[in-house]
Amino acid sequence: MIDISESVMQFLLAFLLVGPLLGAAAALLPAPPGLRGKSPDQAVLRHGVTVTGAVLVAAIVLALGFDHDQPSKMQATTDISWIPALDVRIHLGTDGISLPLLVLTALLTFLSALHTYFKPPAGPSPKAFVALLLVLESGTLAAFAVLDLILFFLAFEMVLIPMYFLIARWGGEGRAEAAWKFVLYTLLGSVVMLLGLLLIGIKAGTFDMVALATDNGRSLTVSVQIIAVLAIGIGLAVKTPMWPLHSWLPDAHTAAPTVGSVLLAGVLLKMGTYGFVRILLPAAPDGFRTFAPYLAAFAVVGIIYGSLACLALAKEGAKGDLKRLIAYSSVGHMGFVLLGIATMTPTGVNGALFANIAHGLITGLLFFLVGALKDRTGTVDLDVLSRLSSGLRSATSGPAATSGSAVPGRLPTGAALYGRAPRLGGLLAFAAVASLGLPGLAGFWGEMLALFGAFDPAAGLSRPAFLVFMSIGAFGTLLTAAYLLVVVRRVCMGAPPEQAPALTDVRGHEFAAWTPLVVLTVVTGLWPGALIGLTDPAVQQLLTGGTR
Repeated sequence: MIDISESVMQFLLAFLLVGPLLGAAAALLPAPPGLRGKSPDQAVLRHGVTVTGAVLVAAIVLALGFDHDQPSKMQATTDISWIPALDVRIHLGTDGISLPLLVLTALLTFLSALHTYFKPPAGPSPKAFVALLLVLESGTLAAFAVLDLILFFLAFEMVLIPMYFLIARWGGEGRAEAAWKFVLYTLLGSVVMLLGLLLIGIKAGTFDMVALATDNGRSLTVSVQIIAVLAIGIGLAVKTPMWPLHSWLPDAHTAAPTVGSVLLAGVLLKMGTYGFVRILLPAAPDGFRTFAPYLAAFAVVGIIYGSLACLALAKEGAKGDLKRLIAYSSVGHMGFVLLGIATMTPTGVNGALFANIAHGLITGLLFFLVGALKDRTGTVDLDVLSRLSSGLRSATSGPAATSGSAVPGRLPTGAALYGRAPRLGGLLAFAAVASLGLPGLAGFWGEMLALFGAFDPAAGLSRPAFLVFMSIGAFGTLLTAAYLLVVVRRVCMGAPPEQAPALTDVRGHEFAAWTPLVVLTVVTGLWPGALIGLTDPAVQQLLTGGTR
């Protein structure tokens, strides 16, 4: 920790929100002649790296200046009246719950901009792409930094338009339908959520999240809390996404460009679970307690459903899309997050917050790797990627095989990745075992803490029911291991085919972009106390109320 004045901390937090917006506006302007480099397109891509890099530096300095001895206290706070008639204020701040999400968002957006610089998006001018990327970053950071219900809703909605265009204009096959599905699902959920937010604000007499957390639901009747939790929970569950409101996610991931998938899985899904923890748990605890068993039930169904869908996609002959498989895996992983939140215990909620960060790191890495694999092979079809590894060498025997060409439909494009691109294969296997929750890596702790929280839920919740949920969730971890190991076996293992087309291993810029995710996955897995030490005091206070 370094000693930084409160005014500097306030400036840094404000810069995180405003800086990307200013950068987005600048990206649409013509580049000055001296900064164009080889072309205007290169200049705007470099601009994206510069702006997101500056935001990442500001986020790191903010984290270093954060008082780690008081993680439950709101720090770097700004509180300015915005709409006095409605008592809406520009209230910003960060604590141990939101700080890791701010850093994660800044990191993944910077890595996405770096990836885009070296691998420009195919499609319209990169000017709009960079501008949309920066608007998306600003909205996501705002959702984690604002402390007013109305501002949270505006930030929650702000990310929809840039993500829609990233999918619709730079996505792959089926992008238009996937983009519309994404917008329609989230907009419909958000309309209901807004009604719940207004109900809480009007009945409690304030839209301020800190005041609502301190009040801990005392100024709201149980019936008001139940209605508010139902309305807000639907909107948050769509964004999370919770089964059965998840069906927009696989299509969006499958169609989205690589960086769109990274940011969608890495940070946008976290806005939903963050809303459960920041708003519903402290502001409407009695209403949340009513719905907690149902939330846990939907969560464990999502865990099993997501795993079974991944197993179906991973089996031979299913023509499973690897991006779609990772999208379904997110449904399962976010099920563990929701299960931890539903326990209403410090153990479960801390596990949910830990799993949030772990999922962002690991799934972000997975989508980067799958994007690189598609760039090299032209496909993410598991059957094509693993054909020779599955013992079907005879399909490419004969002169066509020996000459390095392939029989149509039998392209040996990704078989035996260990032998053809060992570093890429090794990283894919690393990300897979991290995702299945191997002890010592980040994916382990969040899911285990969520299950421990279900073992002994909060007072007023049925322990037998949560023991059933815990057992189902634990079975889901076995299914997760099964489908990920199948993927590794089919894509990475096997003998390299003779005279197969060359496959480029990890490039320098890819190594630079992926290394932080690998390092953080290992560090948080070996030293979970660094993250839990931040979140636990803030969680304890949110669950009990009290002054902040």
